[in-house]
Amino acid sequence: MKVYTTDKIRNVVLLGHGGSGKTTLAESFAYLSGITSRMGTIADGSTVSDYGKEEIRRGFSLSASLIPVEWEDHKINVIDTPGYFDFVGEVDEAMSAAGAAIIVVNGRSGIEVGTKKAWELCEKYKLPRIIYVSNMDVDNASFRQVVEDLTALYGKKLAPFHLPIREDEKLVGYVNIISESGHRWQGKDVVNMDIPEYNKPYLEKYRETLMETVAETSEEMMERYFGGEQFSDAEIRAAIRTNVLDGSIVPITMGSSPTCQGAYALLDDIIKYFPSPENRTVAGIHMKTNEIYHCDYDFSKAKSAYIWKTIVDPFIGKYSLIKVNSGVLKADDVLYNIDKDIEEKVGKLYVLQGNKPIEVPELHAGDIGALAKLTAARTGNSLSTKATPIKFGMFDISKPYTFMRYKAKNKGDIDKIAQALQKIGHEDLTMKNVNDGDNHQTLLYGMGDMHLEVIVSRLLNEYKVEIELMQPKVAYRETIRKTSDVEYKYKKQTGGHGQYGHVKMKFSPADDPDVPYVFEQEVVGGSVPKNFFPAVEKGIAESIGRGPLAAYPVVGIKAVLYDGSYHPVDSSEMAFKTAASGAFKKGIMEAGPVLLEPIETLKVVVPDANTGDVMGDLNKRRGRVLGMNPTGDGKTVIEAEVPESALFGYCTVLRSMTGGMGDYSYEFARYEQAPSDVQEKEIAARAAKVAENNIEE
Repeated sequence: MKVYTTDKIRNVVLLGHGGSGKTTLAESFAYLSGITSRMGTIADGSTVSDYGKEEIRRGFSLSASLIPVEWEDHKINVIDTPGYFDFVGEVDEAMSAAGAAIIVVNGRSGIEVGTKKAWELCEKYKLPRIIYVSNMDVDNASFRQVVEDLTALYGKKLAPFHLPIREDEKLVGYVNIISESGHRWQGKDVVNMDIPEYNKPYLEKYRETLMETVAETSEEMMERYFGGEQFSDAEIRAAIRTNVLDGSIVPITMGSSPTCQGAYALLDDIIKYFPSPENRTVAGIHMKTNEIYHCDYDFSKAKSAYIWKTIVDPFIGKYSLIKVNSGVLKADDVLYNIDKDIEEKVGKLYVLQGNKPIEVPELHAGDIGALAKLTAARTGNSLSTKATPIKFGMFDISKPYTFMRYKAKNKGDIDKIAQALQKIGHEDLTMKNVNDGDNHQTLLYGMGDMHLEVIVSRLLNEYKVEIELMQPKVAYRETIRKTSDVEYKYKKQTGGHGQYGHVKMKFSPADDPDVPYVFEQEVVGGSVPKNFFPAVEKGIAESIGRGPLAAYPVVGIKAVLYDGSYHPVDSSEMAFKTAASGAFKKGIMEAGPVLLEPIETLKVVVPDANTGDVMGDLNKRRGRVLGMNPTGDGKTVIEAEVPESALFGYCTVLRSMTGGMGDYSYEFARYEQAPSDVQEKEIAARAAKVAENNIEE
């Protein structure tokens, strides 16, 4: 692949609902540009972008993949992204590298949740966009309906560029609204044809809307428009490019990706209307001067780049996908990783076509490429020279809130599983592996149930280790509400020296309910020698990890040693520690023990129409609604306090209630006393484990 300068580069992300046709569109680009000699299909697992075994097996995209397309002496870096919400982290990464977007809408399904989310992402990142209506060769696909629905949602900025031409219910060509001409597809070629009568009313309507928008670009154009003057095609296209760049026009085009119909024109439109990196800005912090450094994809400035994605594949190795923010990167450059404070030699430079690395001699500012085997590098790291160290801000990455407990099916694989999850975590920032020591469990966090299921499958198929998922244990705590005064004597005689420890202790709620325990001694007269006080405290400290009520950690207790006795020969630290442990269990059970449950502060963002359903569901989950705040864009933020135990499976339920439009987040608020039925259930579960003699340590 040849080297392209900044002005000849376009970075385009494909967005849309799952199943809308993004991967097939990317495949048609690859075929038309000569990357492949035949159209690959998702069904037979032969597409360029869906190359992973898991993607091929499931038949949909799981990760963002790159296809650099050479077209009309330009390079278009096409980033294909997953449409399913569980893999939104891949979309977050792709958005950070993109300069424009194509939102793919299924012509038969129409506007879906993924369409709206794609639009919201483009608004957030201020990306110019084109909407491509796919599957127009399918029965019941309606381009006009999609246009009307989009216009109803987003206003008159939607501008159709093409109209479909059908003959005998088959898509055979299109009307170009700008040039007012008809075209028929003949294989890869396009020939002129007459505009059918049924298209003419819509051509007139859509062209009039487009001309109004073009006229609004300047006062001169407005005067000419009202004077009845016609604009030339060149003037129209120049005005449209300006409007597309600032987001005031969003073109709508259409086609059939499997037959490459419409893809040829779309590639042309990408070059004509989307910005090159030199039309966009990017800035970092110059770490030596602590001032803002405007890189702005300027090839003449110091070299800088950032890693927007990491690929760790057992078969092709590790690649750091980079976007060059300034300068020109060359093979054998030495780059300074500011985040890791390490210099690494680049070696070879690559561009990736799916999973196929192609060596290139250099990458200019604004281009996207890959570096192999950077050992310390991670997604989000900034790369530059040590003489001009530039630090770029980390892009937004979605936070995972769905979690499950997991266990290794083969205990001998525990270390291998940890290493495999670490590698997966390098490329998937929305997966987290958490060791919950308090509850003796390991937790796997992801964006949803499907995300976790895919991770389990990847561990098995790629790393040859197996885990099983199960419902996590809730981090309950135990405490007391009353006071108790107990005595415990530990006496053991086995011949020779025995064991003797005797304590009298009071237990009461601590002033600070969040501390595990407070230990004091009020012994007078030497009934318990001072050298055994630490042993008594140690007995308490070791006991709080497993309370006597339901085997959960104990918090908020005050233990006072006030009396006891000792034996000059048989007493030992071990004996007093054991006596204190026995007193603890007895004292807690006599001091009104209760179970505390973690309460989370929950924030749910839902469409206004779904607020009633979501509120009703929160009430069923013992939630307390704190407030409702409209966001002004048809959504409402509901804030509530909900027990952690009631949030298990909430991701799936919320998506079901809101058609996938609901989002939520939560954070720990505090502990509260659990209701009696919850406490009784946990005590019963504890008793059942004791009966089976199968209590997990």
